[in-house]
This record gives sequence, C-alpha cells and structure tokens, in this order.
Amino acid sequence: MRILYHHPLSPLSRLARVALAEKGLPFEAVIEKPWERREEFLALTPAAEVPVLVEDDGTVIADGFALLEYLEEAYPGQPLMPPEVAGRAEVRRLVQWFTRKFDREVTENLVGEKLVKRVSGQGQPFAPAIRAGLANIHYHLDYIAYLAERRTWLAGSFFSLADLAAAAELSCVDYLGDVPWDENEEAKDWYSRLKCRPSFRALLADAIPGCPPPRHYADLDF
Repeated sequence: MRILYHHPLSPLSRLARVALAEKGLPFEAVIEKPWERREEFLALTPAAEVPVLVEDDGTVIADGFALLEYLEEAYPGQPLMPPEVAGRAEVRRLVQWFTRKFDREVTENLVGEKLVKRVSGQGQPFAPAIRAGLANIHYHLDYIAYLAERRTWLAGSFFSLADLAAAAELSCVDYLGDVPWDENEEAKDWYSRLKCRPSFRALLADAIPGCPPPRHYADLDF
C-alpha cells in the first residue's frame, strides 16, 4: 500500500490526506516529525519536509505542491481541478493564497507558535507573532466569506483543491479554537460543508497528545 509521511500540524500534509481520500486512493498515514531529521526520512527528501508520498512501486513524490500535481495527473478519475483553463488558474491562485499567504500570516503565527514549538521543543511562543496571527485571521475569514457568498465553492461552481487548501489551513487553526466563526456565517457555512465530507473525517479525528482540540472541532454542526 502507498504510504504518506505526514504530520497532523502540517497544513500541506492535511491537504494531501484529504486529496488522496477525495480520489479514493487508499494509503497508510505515517506520522513523521520532520524536526527530528531521521536518516531514513532524509533519504526520501533532503528537504526534510512533509508530506511525502511513497507509491506501491517505490516511486517517491516529495514536496506538497508536486504531490498535488502528481495526484491530478496520475489519477484523473476524480478530478480536483476544473476542466476549463481559466478555472484551473483560479484554483491555483487560491491554493497559493491559502498555502502561502494564509499560512505565513495566520497558521505559522498561531499553530507554529502555540503548538509546533511545544511538541517539537523549539522554544517558547513569541507573543507578538500570536497577536499578529489573531489579528490577521479576521481579514482572511472576511475574504473566505466574500468568496463563499458569491460562489458555490471557493473557485466557482467546481469543488476543487482551492476548497481543500483553505480547509486544511483553517482546520489547523480551528484545532486551537482560534477561528472566530461567529463573525462570518458565510465562511462558517462553507466550512461546515467541508467538515461533512467523508474525506475530512480523518482530520477531525486528529489528536495531539497533551493538546486536545476544543469541543466544536469535530462537531459537524459546530
């Protein structure tokens, strides 16, 4: 069986897990702590970053973005990209928005400081970064609400990687209880649709030892 090396606090890992599930591809999820820099893991990816996919035949796909492109090209039966060129461009734009901009401005400042540092022993949380993350999430949630109010899904009428990328980032922050859902019903309604998808169940079952999520985290009705 194919193996996915991942970490539950890595948004790109979460995105890969849900993408595999949406495509109906069975896999064994193996938690990897990239900060430990295991020799066996470095042999798969010198970057020592998750996620990494190892296929049944031994093919290794490293780098989260390369992995997503690989899944679309190797397993087109359940597409996560729309058929039209302009639609695919919009999906790619939003994937970059969430996995880079949202991740840098929100996830790293909140999950990185509050949880990753704690579980990896990389020091104490940096309070100014946490304050920045708590401030930044408001305008990002506003943007999600803006899109959700005007589109069936975030990139348009087609459920895509754009939805999965946004949900992967938000699920990490929601694990802390730091998403102000009550401020945006449109964003909350969109995310609730994602939570109800079978592919999302494994994410909602994540539990970091010593750091339990808030009660609403796995509640499909919030």
